[in-house]
Amino acid sequence: MSDENTGTPAPHQVPHGHTPAAGHGAPVPPAEPHPSRWGRVDDEGNVYVRTADGERTVGVWQAGSPEEGLLHYARRFDDLRTEVELLGTRLSSGAGDPKHALATATQLRESLPTAAVVGDLAALSARIDQIVAHAETALAAAKQEREQARAAAVGRKQALAEEAEKIAAESVQWKAAGDRLRAILDEWKTIKGVDRKTDDELWKRFSKAREGFNRRRGSHFAELDKQRAAAKARKEELIAEAEALADSTDWGPTAGRYKELMAEWKAAGRAPKEADDALWQRFRAAQDAFFARRSATFSERDAEFAANATRKEELLVEAEKIDPGANLDAAKAQLRRIQEQWDEIGKVPRERIRELDGRLKAVQDRIRAVEDSQWRRSDPEAQARAAQFRERVEQFEAQAAKARAAGDERRAKKAEEQAAQWREWMQAAEQAVADR
Repeated sequence: MSDENTGTPAPHQVPHGHTPAAGHGAPVPPAEPHPSRWGRVDDEGNVYVRTADGERTVGVWQAGSPEEGLLHYARRFDDLRTEVELLGTRLSSGAGDPKHALATATQLRESLPTAAVVGDLAALSARIDQIVAHAETALAAAKQEREQARAAAVGRKQALAEEAEKIAAESVQWKAAGDRLRAILDEWKTIKGVDRKTDDELWKRFSKAREGFNRRRGSHFAELDKQRAAAKARKEELIAEAEALADSTDWGPTAGRYKELMAEWKAAGRAPKEADDALWQRFRAAQDAFFARRSATFSERDAEFAANATRKEELLVEAEKIDPGANLDAAKAQLRRIQEQWDEIGKVPRERIRELDGRLKAVQDRIRAVEDSQWRRSDPEAQARAAQFRERVEQFEAQAAKARAAGDERRAKKAEEQAAQWREWMQAAEQAVADR
C-alpha cells in the first residue's frame, strides 16, 4: 500500500502541533477519529507509528483492509490514553494513591517506546510525565505530612511519658493519679505513625513509670493497711477500758478519763473501713452508758440540792433577824444553833453557794463586830494604861503647886507643861477605850 493510497503523511514527518513538547496539561487527542495522522500500513501489512525520531514498526495487519488495521492500533492507543487520563484524574482528585499512580505511570512511560499503538505518542508521553511529576509531588507532600504527623505523634507520646513519670515520682492522689494513667494509656493506643524503635523506647518509659507508680501505691496501701490494723487493735484496747468504766460511780475522775480516752481514740487513727464504724459504736455506747447514769444521778442530786437551798434560805431569814446589840450572848447562841442546822442540811446547787454562804457570813460578821467592840471597851490593859497616864498628870500637877507655893515659878511652869503633855496622852487613851 502506497502513501498516496493511504493519504497519510510521509513516514518521517509528524503533524504540526503534536510535537513531543506538548506541555503539562495539554490534552492528548484521541487517535481513532484520524488514525492516519499518526501512522500507516504499508503494502506488506506492516503497521508504523510516527514519532519525533521517525517511524517505528508496531505490528503487522493481514486480517483486513489497511484502514481497519490502522483503526485497530488507534483504538489500542485510545485505550492506553484512557488509562493514562483516568490515572491522572484519580490522582488530581485525591482518590488515587500517589505511590501506585507513580509506579503505574513509570511503567507506562517505560513501555511507551515499544507500545503497539498508533496515536500521538509525544502528547501521551508528556501527559505521563505530568502525572509522574504530580505523583512525585504528592508523594513528597505525603511524606512531609507523615513526617509532621510522626513528629507530632512522637511529641505527644513523649509528653505523655513525661507526665506519667512525674505522676510516678510525685503524686499521692492515688485514685486521681491511677485514673489519669489509665486515660494516658487509652490515648497512647490511639496515637499512630511513630516508628517502631522510637515507639518501643517511649513505651518502655511509660510502662516503667506506670509500674513504678503501682509499686509506690501498693506500698502506700500496704503500710496504710498495717497502720489501720494497729489502729483497730488500739481502739479495741480503748473500748475494753471504756466498757470497764461504764459502771463507775467515781464521777469526776471517770469523766476525766473518758475525755482522755476520746483524745487517744482520735490519735489512734482510722481502722479498716468495714470495722471502724462498729468499733466507734461500741466505744460510744460505753461512754453514753456512763454519762447517762451520771446525768441521772446529778439530776437527783440537783433536786436534793435545790431543796437544801430552800431550807437554808429559811435559816437565813431567821439569822438575819438576830440583834447582837440587844443581847450578844443570846445572839451568839442562836447563831451557833443555826450553823449546826446549816451544816446538817448539806450541799446546795453550785451556783447558789456564794450567795447563801455570803448572807450567813454577813450575819456572822455583824455579831463578831459587836463582840469585838465590847471586848475592846473592857480591855484591862487599855484601862490600866489610861489610869497610869491619869496618875502621872496628878503627880506633875502636885509638883507644880508645890513649886509655886515655894515661889519657884520656873519649876512650877515646867511641871505644868509636863502635866499638860501627860493629860493629852491620858485623854487619847480614854478615847481609845471609849471607841472600842
